Amino acid sequence: MSGDALKLTVAGSEGTRFGGVTESGIVAVLHRLIRTRKGAAGLTILLLLLIVALFAPYLARYNPNENHLAAQLAPPSAIYWFGTDELGRDIFSRVIYGSRPSLLAGLLTVFLAAVVGSLTGVLGGYYRGWFDLAVMRVWDTLLAFPAIFLAIGIVSILGPGWINGTLAITIVNIPVFARLVRAVTISVVEKDFIVSARAIGCSDWQVMLTHVFPNCLAPLIVQMAIAAPDAILVEAALSFLGLGSQPPDPSWGNMLSSAQGYIYRSATYALFPGLAITLVVLGMNFFADGLQDAIDPRRIRGRE
Repeated sequence: MSGDALKLTVAGSEGTRFGGVTESGIVAVLHRLIRTRKGAAGLTILLLLLIVALFAPYLARYNPNENHLAAQLAPPSAIYWFGTDELGRDIFSRVIYGSRPSLLAGLLTVFLAAVVGSLTGVLGGYYRGWFDLAVMRVWDTLLAFPAIFLAIGIVSILGPGWINGTLAITIVNIPVFARLVRAVTISVVEKDFIVSARAIGCSDWQVMLTHVFPNCLAPLIVQMAIAAPDAILVEAALSFLGLGSQPPDPSWGNMLSSAQGYIYRSATYALFPGLAITLVVLGMNFFADGLQDAIDPRRIRGRE
């Protein structure tokens, strides 16, 4: 086969090298996502969370750490929409600001885990050998522990705090992304367009970046959507146990932790941060399910 023919072979793989998500395919995926009830509901909740987190100073009625000692454990009212806590702080404002650590846990940690996991997964699946064996055994060891217990163990070693909690959640999620990307890499590394790319002189890094990794994007994006709600729950659990965001900084987890001592005096104290966690996690699960259906319409036809 001539060099020009080889180049055409590689160029011909451009339409499918993104795992079915080309530039025009992205528009089709978004269209199918919005058309499904779960996808539309999940996307709406995710956008609301982004708006609330970004514009928290404008949406909150009070400073989240401002004490109103004359209104301790006040019920919901026109002044305090969600009531107040044991120090008279406005629960509505604290729920609004508490969306920020949850958003970071659901997006930042999953993004960082996807970057590290993708890098090790592509390298391991492409080169195999001792590197693949060593790295994958490390990730397999981490996968042997339940996510929450592994995160608690990491934070216990590093010390409590939001930064260490974020690092722990990131480490917990890396193995899943690494194994996913490695599996996709192994499945495509011997295909014709990869062989053609090597034949025309592409370096290993060029092959991995322009031909192998794009095929991992579709399953990688879906896995990120699936991992995000789990990351939010782990962050809330760490904060509840006093290992994540530290008081007086508001987070939904430490608000629930504080509320358990006043549950008989103010039921709404725990109600609203609990509802916030439930709504966001449910919405993100809807979004992940809708995204899977949008990327792979065969899932929908299979249920019909």
